[in-house]
Amino acid sequence: GHSSPLGKDTPLDHDLLHGLTDAQCQAVEHVAGPLLILAGPGSGKTRVVTHRIANLLRQGIRARSILALTFTNKAADEMRQRLERLAPGEPVWLGTFHRFCARLLREYAALAGLAQNYTIYDTSDAQQTLKRAIEAVELDATHYTPQSLAAAISWAKNNLITPANYEPRPGNVTGAIVAKVYPKYQQLLQQSNAVDFDDLLMHVALILRDSPELRAELDARYRYILVDEYQD
Repeated sequence: GHSSPLGKDTPLDHDLLHGLTDAQCQAVEHVAGPLLILAGPGSGKTRVVTHRIANLLRQGIRARSILALTFTNKAADEMRQRLERLAPGEPVWLGTFHRFCARLLREYAALAGLAQNYTIYDTSDAQQTLKRAIEAVELDATHYTPQSLAAAISWAKNNLITPANYEPRPGNVTGAIVAKVYPKYQQLLQQSNAVDFDDLLMHVALILRDSPELRAELDARYRYILVDEYQD
């Protein structure tokens, strides 16, 4: 793809290219194929994303073919408000990675061994479940804290390491404990038809990896994918 450094942000205007720098215009007008934008904070990345979506819509591309992802609810809300001013009422899917994955998982829950009405556990629910898993495997509590186990399980999930594939490094005390607790923790979640925040990403990544049919279906559905804060 191309790279384009962006200039400073200027007030939003309804004419899509008015007040944009040349580099921003180039990014907004880009339609087909990959595009990478490298830019620092406050340089108008979010603005370019929303203007580009509006431009895609103006080119006749269907709102349902466009997917915009970002990391925080705050950023997603800001993008939604900006897009609403530029292209009112267009049903573009615009949200966080976690929210998008939660929605996909509702649709394809069975592929992850879940029912569609699965529950998303918040941090305290997940901690309670982890506590039950620790009790179930009868661990000696002297060598770890629940927080350290939670962090290790979170790391594993973010690296798409399932309980079946988790292998501690030789001599790693915490790793050896995680190898016992992680499978039990995951089993308890599945039994409760529940997921933690990390599962939202892991389950979706795994079902996409393992299902060529699903990949093809989503590939056909989302033709234009825009990611804000890609570095995170």
